[in-house]
Amino acid sequence: MSEGTDATRFVDLPDRGVTLCMARGGATTSVTGRPLVVLNGTGSDLRHRPNALEWPLASQVEVLTLDHRCLGRSTQQDPDYQPTMADFALDVLALCDAEGIGEFDLLGVSFGGMVAQEVAIEAGRRIVSLVLCCTSSGGAGGASYPLHDFYERGDDMEDMIYRWDNRATTDVVIEAQLLRSFRERPRPATPPKGLLQQIEARRHHDTWDRLDKIQADTFIACGEYDDVAPVANSRALAQRIHGAEVASFEGGHFFLRQDRTAWSHIIDFLVT
Repeated sequence: MSEGTDATRFVDLPDRGVTLCMARGGATTSVTGRPLVVLNGTGSDLRHRPNALEWPLASQVEVLTLDHRCLGRSTQQDPDYQPTMADFALDVLALCDAEGIGEFDLLGVSFGGMVAQEVAIEAGRRIVSLVLCCTSSGGAGGASYPLHDFYERGDDMEDMIYRWDNRATTDVVIEAQLLRSFRERPRPATPPKGLLQQIEARRHHDTWDRLDKIQADTFIACGEYDDVAPVANSRALAQRIHGAEVASFEGGHFFLRQDRTAWSHIIDFLVT
């Protein structure tokens, strides 16, 4: 294990064939008595700010977050190995084992929400509370937008701007906000290999027939104007996960930035 240059740490997991870049911080004393593991979306990187340690919930709970294998500064021993969604999930559980974490809460956003489903299915009651944001089950519950098609075509993020928030087709303010966001973090001309490996794993995501194995208390949050992970997909998740709550918020795929009430709902769910 070694220290990063920005309070991150690198944890070797030889049995998983990976070295994961992680960060752990937030509230010194978590009001829940458990850490919250946060799994981020496609192409995420802890160097992108603000990261989960700076989200509103970090003032209430201890947060552990990470770069998925092949992304950010996390690596896998065999760079040519094509990971599965199960691989990403087992990485998370192995990291928690290495950190001495037993029970924990789990929050997944977009791709991270897909991984979180796999974690919760595998871990059973080890996950106490589960929050799934702007994500999908795949299969009969509906898939998120096929990003593998997007990358295979070589499209630009601006070409599908209305999918991130369908108000962008008529609302010039929303359109300008999204364009500014994409231009502040431009996509490389050639997608990194690790990103393409993540997208390939995402292509095959399907937890629909296994969602009834999730035992955690579950809250599902989505953006009302999201065409990447439509509201219908979140409602389908809620129907398959026993006792799950679902709520939509004023925004698109980035509703956590667009609707300030979303965080208060998530925090209330986690801490009460």
